[in-house]
Amino acid sequence: MELYADGKLVVEGTLQGFTNPAIEAGLMHCRALLEFLGLCVKRDGRLGNVGSRRTSDIGIEQFNTPSGVPLKMVTVDDAADRYPGPRDEAESALVAIFRVTNKGLAHVTSELHDSPQNGRLIEIASRGVPVLMVGCFYKPMGVPAPDYKLSQRPRA
Repeated sequence: MELYADGKLVVEGTLQGFTNPAIEAGLMHCRALLEFLGLCVKRDGRLGNVGSRRTSDIGIEQFNTPSGVPLKMVTVDDAADRYPGPRDEAESALVAIFRVTNKGLAHVTSELHDSPQNGRLIEIASRGVPVLMVGCFYKPMGVPAPDYKLSQRPRA
C-alpha cells in the first residue's frame, strides 16, 4: 500500500497497517457517540442508559434545541425503534460495540470471546450510530448533518 498527499509518498506498507487502526478508531468513535447519546451497557450485559456522568463529561442532555428545549438521553426503546430490523438485533449490535471496545480495544482481556455474529452486528451498529446522531442530535438542534460518507472512484 502507498498513500500519497499532494503527490508525495507519505506512507507505505501493508494494507492491514492502515485498515486495522482505522477500524479500531471507528469502533471507539461509535462507542464515544453512543455514550454521548446516553447509552451504555449495564452490569447484566444489556443495553441501558448512563446513570450519571462525571462533571467533565459532555452529553446530549447538555444541549438545547433552537427554541430552548433541552435534549434528552436516547432511550433503549428509541434506539431500537429507529432500526428497521428486529429490536433484539438492534440492541445486540449496540452492545457488541461496547463489548468489543471494552474487552478487545481499550484493554485486551481473555473475556472477549469472538463470536461469528460480531462482524455482522458491528456493521449494523456502524450504520445505526449515524442514524441515531442525525435523528436525535443534529435534526433537533437544527444543524445540518455532516456529510460523512466516503466517495470512491473506479480504479484506473
